Amino acid sequence: MSLNKVSPVIGVFAALAAFAIDQITKAIVVANSATLSAGISVFPRFNLVFYRNDGVTFGMLGGAPWWSLIALALVICVWLGIMLFRADNAVETLAYGAMIGGALGNVIDRVRYRAVTDFLDFYIGTTHWPAFNLADVFVVSGVGLLLAAPWISARRSIKS
Repeated sequence: MSLNKVSPVIGVFAALAAFAIDQITKAIVVANSATLSAGISVFPRFNLVFYRNDGVTFGMLGGAPWWSLIALALVICVWLGIMLFRADNAVETLAYGAMIGGALGNVIDRVRYRAVTDFLDFYIGTTHWPAFNLADVFVVSGVGLLLAAPWISARRSIKS
């Protein structure tokens, strides 16, 4: 372990925050599911909806045994947790934490409902992007941060 090792606290906090935000927003959506089932237009090209997805990204693997998707997500979360504790910088710990929190938010949905609650619906004309939730946003943002981490680190070392 190097002396410059970054504390995993940032990542753990990110995971807890992502998980909490995801679960709070989903609870609001579920509480208003009757209204959101038909969709509510928030602004042009964006609706709030209530949808349950029993698959993964874009509905792939829909109909797969719910427990298999939970097992896969938990294995990935363990691996991400190991990577979080091995991370060399704060950006990486933040990225791993966001991914873990988002993934665990969707795991809880699968345990409770055997599907994930999605509610963000973006569209152009009659073409809709598959509905998603904030857990998905945290996972994708974490991946983006992880991909940007070397560039961010290089810029920081130039300024030092």
